[in-house]
Amino acid sequence: MAPYLDEARIDDEDAIAALDSHQTLRGLATAGAQVREAIDLSAEGGVSRVAGGERPRSVLVASLGGSAVVCDVLDLLAEPGSPVPVSVRRNVPLPGWVGPLDLVIAVSQSGRAAGPLALAAEAARRGASLLTVGAADSPLADVAAQARGVHIDIGRGRSTSRTALWSLLAPVLLAAGELGIVDVGERVLLEAADRLDEVAEACRPSSESFVNPAKVLAADLAEGVPVILGDGPLNGVAAGRAASMLARTSRVPAISGELPDDAAQIVACFDGPFTTAYGASAAARGGSGFGNDGGSDIFTDPFLDGPASPRLGLLMLRDAAPDPMTREGAESAALADAVAEAAREAGARVSEVVAQPGHPLTRLAGQLATTDFAATYLALGLGLDPAVSPHVSDLRRRTGR
Repeated sequence: MAPYLDEARIDDEDAIAALDSHQTLRGLATAGAQVREAIDLSAEGGVSRVAGGERPRSVLVASLGGSAVVCDVLDLLAEPGSPVPVSVRRNVPLPGWVGPLDLVIAVSQSGRAAGPLALAAEAARRGASLLTVGAADSPLADVAAQARGVHIDIGRGRSTSRTALWSLLAPVLLAAGELGIVDVGERVLLEAADRLDEVAEACRPSSESFVNPAKVLAADLAEGVPVILGDGPLNGVAAGRAASMLARTSRVPAISGELPDDAAQIVACFDGPFTTAYGASAAARGGSGFGNDGGSDIFTDPFLDGPASPRLGLLMLRDAAPDPMTREGAESAALADAVAEAAREAGARVSEVVAQPGHPLTRLAGQLATTDFAATYLALGLGLDPAVSPHVSDLRRRTGR
C-alpha cells in the first residue's frame, strides 16, 4: 500500500523544525545566496588562473554522491558548443590519456571523498592542471596547493553536499566560462540565483500545502511508485538528480529517464503491476484483476485480497517552450504529451513540473530547486529526518567509511 504523507506535519513549522535536525529546508533556501557567495569566493581563490588562463586540451570532472550532478551539469552545458571534450569520472583510475595539457576538476563538499581526492592526486602527479572545489583546510585543498592548482573554498555552514550544490557547482561553471567551454559567466549565475530565490520563496515552509508547489508535488509522489522522466537533455539531468534526492532524502526508490531515448522503457512500465491496465489485463486472462491495481474495484476486500499495491506515478519534467517554436521543440512536446496521455490511460498518476523561460542554467536551476524541496517535504511528511538515515550511518560504521 502507498505510504501515508501527513500534510498537517509539513504545514506545521514547529513540527518541521523538530524533525529536520540539520535544517535541510533552510539549506536549500540558501541556494541563491550560495551562488552569490561562490562568485566572490571564486574570485578570491583565483578562478581566472585555472589552467594558466589557457584553454586545455580536454577537461575531466570528478564528483560523486550528492555532488555528482556537478559533472552532469557541466557536461550538459558544454555539449552544444565546447571547443574541447568534457568527460566525467566518478572514481579511480584516472584515464591514461590525461596529462599536462589537460584540466582535471575534482569536487567534494568535505574535501575528503576518496574518489575525487585520488583522481586529483594522480592528476597532480602527471602534471595536469588542477581545479578543486570543497572545504578549506581539507586533503583536497592540500593536493591543489602542492600541485600549484586552484582551490575554491565553499564557505562555512555547508552540512551536506545535497544542500551545498550551488556552492560546488558555481565555481566549476565560472572556471569553464573563463576558458570558453560553456556560455556561463557572472551575469548568468546571478540570473540563476534570482530563480533559486523565487523557488525558495514559493516553497517556503509557511506556504500551505494547497499553494506550495513542492508540497503539492510531495503529496503526488507519496501516492505511488515514482518514475521521473525529463523531456530532453536539460530535464534528463534534473530527473537524475530528482531520483537521487528521492532515494537519499525521502528513502523512496525511483527510476529516471530522458526523452526520446528512454520512452520505450518508461512506457513499458504502464503494462506492469502498478497500473490499472495490468488489472484489466489480468481480468481478461481470467484472474480477478483487482486487489493489485491501486484499489480500482469498490468490492475489493483488503483483508481477503490483501492490501492494494501503490500506483505508478509519472513525474514529467518539461522545458519551457522555445519562442519562436522550433520543429525540434514541437516534436519534443508532442512526444512528452503522448507519454503523459498513455500513462493516464493506463491508470498512472501524472504530475508535471514545467521550467520557466531563461538561460539553460536558469531553467535547470528552477527544476532542481523544485524537486529538491519536494523530496525534502516528502521525507518530512513521512516522518523522516531528511538528513539522517540510520541505515546509512550503520553502513558507515560497518565499513569504517
